[in-house]
Amino acid sequence: MRVKRGSATRRKHKKVLKAAKGYVGSKSKLFRSARQAVMKAWRYAYKHRKEKKREFRSLWITRINAACREHGISYSRFMNALNKANIKLNRKALAEIAVSDKDAFKQLLSQVKAA
Repeated sequence: MRVKRGSATRRKHKKVLKAAKGYVGSKSKLFRSARQAVMKAWRYAYKHRKEKKREFRSLWITRINAACREHGISYSRFMNALNKANIKLNRKALAEIAVSDKDAFKQLLSQVKAA
């Protein structure tokens, strides 16, 4: 007796078409083009999840550097002094302090310069 795969195929197709909901034209209607679009979208999503981490680190460094230069010190000297003063703050926290609480950042700089 032969195996009929209608229900399994329909499930697979419905899953892909559901993922392609909102795509323009045939990409959301036809299985073959929907599958291609969804696979490409998933590749981009994977790649950009990795890139997002790099981009945010770069943004944090830029913000810290700008705040440091307002007080006459470069980013690299500031980070080196932080390590020597044994102050363990990550770049995300430092950038947040630099943007939102300028007084706290100034205090941090004075601590670092003292050390």
